[in-house]
Amino acid sequence: MRVIAGKARRLPLKTVPGLETRPTTDRIKETLFNILQPKLLDSRFLDLFSGSGAIGIEALSRGAALAVFIEKSPKAVGCIKENLAFTRLQEQARVIKTDVFQGLRQLEGEKPFDCIFMDPPYGKGLERQVFELLQTSSLMNEKTLVIAEASLDTDFSYLEDLGMVQEKRKEYKTNAHIFVRRK
Repeated sequence: MRVIAGKARRLPLKTVPGLETRPTTDRIKETLFNILQPKLLDSRFLDLFSGSGAIGIEALSRGAALAVFIEKSPKAVGCIKENLAFTRLQEQARVIKTDVFQGLRQLEGEKPFDCIFMDPPYGKGLERQVFELLQTSSLMNEKTLVIAEASLDTDFSYLEDLGMVQEKRKEYKTNAHIFVRRK
C-alpha cells in the first residue's frame, strides 16, 4: 500500500497487522480520489474508522489542509501515527483514539468538514448510526460530501428519511462507495 499522488506520492504506508482492518486497495483508492480531487485543496477531511490512515493521508498528500482521524484500535492508532510521521504530514493531522461515535461527539461544535469518509466494519449497521449522528451535527452542512465504503448489499434506503440524498454510487467487485449530501 502506498500514497498514490501529491506531495507524499509513492511513499509506502504500513498496514495494521491482523484481520481487524481491510485496507482499501490502491486501485479503489485511486478511483475514489479521482472523484474527490476537485474538493480537496485546502479542505477539512474527516477519516472515520481510519485503520492505517491511508485515506486521510492520501487526502493530505493531495492538498487537504487538515485531516482528522478517528480510530479506536491502539494498533491502528500507532500505525496512523507512524504513517503520518513517515510521510511528514503529521502537522496537518489530528488523531483521536476513541470509538467513532465518541469521537464525533468530541468534535461537535467545530466547523463543518468538506469531506467525511467512513469505512466501518461491514454488516453491523454502523453506517446508518453515523448518518443518524451527522443528521443534526455541526460537522456536516449542505456542502459536506460524506463517502461511505460498504459491502454491495448494504442498504442505504433510509437516507432520505434523514434528510440526505445519495448523489452517486461507485461499485467495485466486492464493495461500493456511496456519496451522500444533506438535501
